[in-house]
Amino acid sequence: MRQFSISALAAALLLANLPAALAADVAAQPRPAAAPFVPPRPVAAVQSGNAGKKLGDDMECLLEPHLVANVGSPVEGTLNQVLVDRGANVGKGQVVARLNSSVEAANLELRKAQEEFGKRKVERNKELFSKELISANEKDEIETQTRIAGLEVRQQEQVLEQRSIRSPLNGVVVERFLGPGERVANEKPMLRIAQIDPLNVEVIAPVELFGAVKIGMSAEIRLDPLLPGVYKARVVVVDRLIDAASGTFGIRLELPNPGNKVPAGIKCKARFATK
Repeated sequence: MRQFSISALAAALLLANLPAALAADVAAQPRPAAAPFVPPRPVAAVQSGNAGKKLGDDMECLLEPHLVANVGSPVEGTLNQVLVDRGANVGKGQVVARLNSSVEAANLELRKAQEEFGKRKVERNKELFSKELISANEKDEIETQTRIAGLEVRQQEQVLEQRSIRSPLNGVVVERFLGPGERVANEKPMLRIAQIDPLNVEVIAPVELFGAVKIGMSAEIRLDPLLPGVYKARVVVVDRLIDAASGTFGIRLELPNPGNKVPAGIKCKARFATK
């Protein structure tokens, strides 16, 4: 049987009790008092510079188009004409492009000729019917064929109308994607048109102003230094959802812009009326 020396036994006992001794020593040391937990407060409108602003202060804002539309064609075909270019003012319903429509125009002329022939045939057969030279069934058949020919004319007119592309809104052409001779598909836009009368004035406001700004309130808009003067706008949208990360909410105003004199995409200052 192996014999252990007293010093070796003491060393073994010391190593066995070392973790417990260290734990007791750490527990015996005084600990600093824990600071009370304070939830982080969101910083309002850091991106827009409106943090801490009050209702009567000037607030940063941005002018944006009221509507933007990518104008395409309801049917496929080849572009024959593009009548407007970037920067042009267009009215709602204005023809801005035309597809090649020679086949559709020829079909319309054919349908019109058939309708005119049917009308003349109906007139001629009125006298024959009064003299009982044709039956009521024959008379009805002729009139029905003429009415069908008229409906086919209306149908072909709509087919031809689809070859003329019209602007869906009053605005300005922002971009032109296609030119004459290019193929038009249903999913491929030809033009992008923006409505900038009225303009949308977008404001990112601090959460402290939630409830103070209401729909219908007026505001003064300044566009210095690009355009001098004061413009009047009206609140039309107040977001009902607060952005928790930034402590902000959105406000939209409408700014009348007759003649499209004020461009979209510029920064501005808005001051809400306090009375």
